[in-house]
Amino acid sequence: MATQTSDLLAAAAPRTVDVVRGVADDQLDLPTPCRDYVVRDLLNHLFEVVVNFQDLAQKRQVEWAEKPDHLDDGWRDRFPVETDRLVAAWSDPSTLEGVSPGMGLPQTVIGGMALLDLIVHGWDLAVATGQPYRPAPEAVAELHALVEQLGPTARKMGVFADPAPTEPTATPTNPDLDRLLTRTGRTPTWPRTP
Repeated sequence: MATQTSDLLAAAAPRTVDVVRGVADDQLDLPTPCRDYVVRDLLNHLFEVVVNFQDLAQKRQVEWAEKPDHLDDGWRDRFPVETDRLVAAWSDPSTLEGVSPGMGLPQTVIGGMALLDLIVHGWDLAVATGQPYRPAPEAVAELHALVEQLGPTARKMGVFADPAPTEPTATPTNPDLDRLLTRTGRTPTWPRTP
């Protein structure tokens, strides 16, 4: 079986997996577009998202306070395994029914949040480590409404920064992605702009 959420996750995951696999050991302490996160921190956060959202698909509560270090031996090979499990976890239509008991949001929103993290943090890691990144266009297009919906609360909680101003002189290579990034408070030309 499959759902729209699992199909979008399946389209997005390989592109982020490629970026994660491409991170070199000597890049783990580089800064990222995420405030206060170096590459190592962001990789651990993305692992946590991919693992915890498997449980959230089953409407199980997760413990976000625990911060295990996922970057032990074989982490580059484990990440694609966990993303495959994430896609499989959201492939049952029942995962999209009702409200998440732990987060109090519709399950459709929870699935969208997993997709948002895969795409946006895939970009974060790519630009931080100098890698190319072209997210699945159908997944990016699906996220605009979600970011609009979550934006005010996410900004209040410090998850999103205020929308970044657009630069009239910049020539976007992916206008749809740039629009999504600016709405989460990122500067699409990072780090070329202060």
